[in-house]
Amino acid sequence: MPATATSTVDRLFRISERGSTVTQELRGGLATFFAMAYIIVLNPIILGSGTDKFGHHLDNAQLVTATALIAGLSTLLMGLIGNMPIAIAAGLGINALVSLQLAPRMSWPDAMGMVVLAGIVLMILVASGLRQRVLDAIPNGLRRAIAIGIGLFISLIGLVDSGFVTRNPDAAHTTVPLALGQGGQLKGWPVLVFVLGLVLMFVLVVRKTKGAILIGIVAMTVVAIVVNSAAHVPSSAWGLAVPHIPHSVVGAPDFHLIGKVSLFGGFHEVGWLTGCLFVFTVLLSGFFDAMGTIIGVGEESGLADENGQLPGMGRILMVDGIAVAGGGLGSCSANTCFVESTAGVGEGARTGLANLLTGVLFLLALVFTPLATVVPSQAATPALLVVGLLIMAANVRDIDWGDFTIAIPAFLTMVSMPFTYSITNGIGIGVLALVVLRAATGRFRTVPWLLNVVAACFLVYFLLHPIQELVGVK
Repeated sequence: MPATATSTVDRLFRISERGSTVTQELRGGLATFFAMAYIIVLNPIILGSGTDKFGHHLDNAQLVTATALIAGLSTLLMGLIGNMPIAIAAGLGINALVSLQLAPRMSWPDAMGMVVLAGIVLMILVASGLRQRVLDAIPNGLRRAIAIGIGLFISLIGLVDSGFVTRNPDAAHTTVPLALGQGGQLKGWPVLVFVLGLVLMFVLVVRKTKGAILIGIVAMTVVAIVVNSAAHVPSSAWGLAVPHIPHSVVGAPDFHLIGKVSLFGGFHEVGWLTGCLFVFTVLLSGFFDAMGTIIGVGEESGLADENGQLPGMGRILMVDGIAVAGGGLGSCSANTCFVESTAGVGEGARTGLANLLTGVLFLLALVFTPLATVVPSQAATPALLVVGLLIMAANVRDIDWGDFTIAIPAFLTMVSMPFTYSITNGIGIGVLALVVLRAATGRFRTVPWLLNVVAACFLVYFLLHPIQELVGVK
């Protein structure tokens, strides 16, 4: 790139000002894409597993197109407007909510309409400044705990997605929910690829090698392709992406799901009370999933100020709200900030330039889907453990463990995220614990009023099922 062009890009994205380089940004953008490219395959599986009230399934090819398109556009928007290396894609957890709770009660367009409404409400909350004030109301110790919880959460995601840790089936009648490998033993070539990748990345990190995460992902992808070819590993052993040299690198996208939305049709199917509860649930999940990720990225990048604020926070939150609504319009479920963005931050990404590369790669995946699915989980997931370590190391020492009204909520937040497999649940449990403990020790007045409102919302969120039964909603 010519010097003048480089200087323009530097000024536009404030690259030097944030202590980064164009090379770091591009490296980070690649690492983030590789760490989250699985969503192109996983989101269609989750949404495609559900049927709506009328027995209709969503088409897999159309879901792949919608998932990649909305992720690419939302990620580009965050890079250009928010100028942060926070990539966006279909939110895990929210997509299951849409597929398994909303769609069975109405049509798919109705369900996606409720996602759009949740996004519109989020944008209104940002425009009013309320979403920012909620973020400001969270004490620093709890912010740190949220970041640490995310570190543990993404580490568990890495261990599970790689096959290093597996879920014990309920039929085993055991109180131990997880186990090492298969039946307590590490078996198969894919797990070996993960272990070698983890060792390689940690060695590179210890040696302070630039591009450690990206080098590890690329190197282990090559190793996985060779292993898969030589050992004839069963496709099911690799998970969603099987490492191989693709026969074709292009495929035609199918845009038929885009815009298939009925904004208020769902209320006609389930009634206004149930409809509002559904929108509220989507809203709350999107609100706090994004907030937790933003806090985690801010702490890991070092860009957050002493109050935990990132540069251009209002723009960041607005783009997230747009992405939620955009996911509904694209019929691929709400899109939100992805915690795997920390993989790019770990590579040195500090600006929206990294997002431009990640977003372009998502858009290229529309026609180059075969290439996007070449990287197996076992090659990319070691990055999540490396980043999890870095996040925890940077935050655990800054929590006041001597104040139990902070220490207990912090602990509950940290353990709830991985153990319930949800960022939103972890934040909710932590906030409720903080309010209860401060009230029990006569310090209720030290809790910001807005945090009490948030706690009340989470109380409704956790008691949603009994509330629905109480008002006669099934």
